[in-house]
Amino acid sequence: MSEYTEKEESQQVSQRISELLAEYIRPLLETLDTQLDKRLVHTFYKTLQVLIQFRNRHNGLLLSELGGYILSPEHAPAGTKRLSNLLRSLKWTYQLLERFLWDKANAQVTALEAAADEALVVWDESVLEKSESIALEGLCAVRSSKARRLKRIKPGYYNPPGGRPICVPGMHWVTVLVLGLQALPTIAATRWWTTRGKFASDKRAEESRLLQQCAQAWGKRVLHIWDRGFAGGPWLAQVSQYQVRFVLRWPKGYQLVDRHGQSCKAWEISRGKRSWEYRQLWDSRRRCYRKTGVYACPVTHPEYGGPLWLVVSRPGKGRSPWYLLTNEPIPDAEAAWHIIFAYARRWQIEMAYRFSKTELAMESPRLWRWDNRLKLLLMVTLVHAFLLSLLVPALLPVRQDLLRHWCHRTGKRYRDVAIPLYRLRMALSRLWLAYPPPPLQIPG
Repeated sequence: MSEYTEKEESQQVSQRISELLAEYIRPLLETLDTQLDKRLVHTFYKTLQVLIQFRNRHNGLLLSELGGYILSPEHAPAGTKRLSNLLRSLKWTYQLLERFLWDKANAQVTALEAAADEALVVWDESVLEKSESIALEGLCAVRSSKARRLKRIKPGYYNPPGGRPICVPGMHWVTVLVLGLQALPTIAATRWWTTRGKFASDKRAEESRLLQQCAQAWGKRVLHIWDRGFAGGPWLAQVSQYQVRFVLRWPKGYQLVDRHGQSCKAWEISRGKRSWEYRQLWDSRRRCYRKTGVYACPVTHPEYGGPLWLVVSRPGKGRSPWYLLTNEPIPDAEAAWHIIFAYARRWQIEMAYRFSKTELAMESPRLWRWDNRLKLLLMVTLVHAFLLSLLVPALLPVRQDLLRHWCHRTGKRYRDVAIPLYRLRMALSRLWLAYPPPPLQIPG
């Protein structure tokens, strides 16, 4: 293939993906066009492109850095001013981006129902750490997960620091994904809150509002997946009020009421009970098969007004069992396996948090105002959602061409494993830096 042909092909791919981005956010752009000056709409669209191009974990969301990509390095102050005007504009709010993501999630639920796939709503909590900051609006004390990782004992290294958990300035964070047992995830909602100042709120109030929104929109059409951080009587009382279907990982030391009316710890209820069935399940982390058993029994809880089932997954020697609490009926082993496989899909949200913090630099913005910071963070979330949309099977030829020419890798390992989202963004970043996408065309 000649050099001219390769250049022409790369320009076509650049334009194609730019069109996909414009099509993905078209309803949002049309709404913004009715509220903002066209120059700000162009800046909004260009900023989304720049968020894909500029890849720096520590400076990725600094306005001064992004300004040099919005225009050019020699006009970086002007580009920074444009982005600042967009974020400070009072003619639009971050709720507009939240509604757009929610509409996409609604469409995903409908599509999963049409495909006869189970619609899963996966929840998880995290924190956005700003350890170097003290004066930004809305910061509060959050427990540092980075410090916890640094304190963990590693082979060959001894005497790690002990003591109480380390707290740093930051914001609390909850995310909800919609996905299927096979389908790709879609970001439905991302909320940040603080426990201090005029924007003060609390964890249970924020999660209760989000649960109410999910219950009103989807009812029993979806299956909610929660980790151990949600376990306990207060949350079960909320779930009982809204009558949603759920799977909740229950800590083994927490109490439940067994079929005989005795209050026992979860591990005591299943102790000595033989597994109903065994299967060889693939452990993708250690790349091996594990003989896994499953057992289930009916239980109750004083805070939940209805029957519950405790499903136990036993992955074998050296691995802790999963204790999964659900209000789904479990008549046989097949239904129990369905609950286990549904909970296993929760790992998608862990990868989403990792991608947001490391690849999309979600912990780097230094905007003073709370509302402006949420606008920028939700724009980054919008970029994350768009990158996930590029993983659909229909775009496989585009992805293959993009990865082959702009993020080539060799070796058997890369041929045998699923390619992560990181490599796709790297390829797209290099492509757009070499062949900038055309400007947005807004009619009128």
